[in-house]
Amino acid sequence: MPTPKRGQASIEITAPPASVYDLVANITRMGERSPECYQCEWVGDFHEPVVGARFRGHNRMGLLRWSTTCQIVTADRGREFAFTVVHEKNDRESTRWRYCMSAIGTGTLLTESFEFVWCPLPSRIGELFLPRGRVLREGVSKTVERIRAVAESEVTHADDSESPHR
Repeated sequence: MPTPKRGQASIEITAPPASVYDLVANITRMGERSPECYQCEWVGDFHEPVVGARFRGHNRMGLLRWSTTCQIVTADRGREFAFTVVHEKNDRESTRWRYCMSAIGTGTLLTESFEFVWCPLPSRIGELFLPRGRVLREGVSKTVERIRAVAESEVTHADDSESPHR
């Protein structure tokens, strides 16, 4: 099945948007949340989540392993964090990833989305044999669930440490 053009998953999180943003924008911890990306590291001159900063993501799907270079395109704390995967050989954009945060009564509505832009021919041929669409759809759902678990755990721990009865 070819890669879907786009997909998304949303989840309500009992934590403020700025806290959720800080989790999402900490790319060095992305491997703890993503079922596909197991490690990220900064590359280039910037080592913080600012527009233009680049990082390398190391990914796996079954026995397959690959790395991608990503560039941050939006870094609006508490509102949106977005990056694009750029093709190594020609710096062409291949996939856009966005995390949008909206304040709601109980905390934050987080939406993770992806938009497929371009793929080189060898990768397209490989997709004929891999369940890429299913993997991406399941991945965004798992990622937002993991972000919620961490965010709500951190809010609970912060509340416990501020309690006078502790």
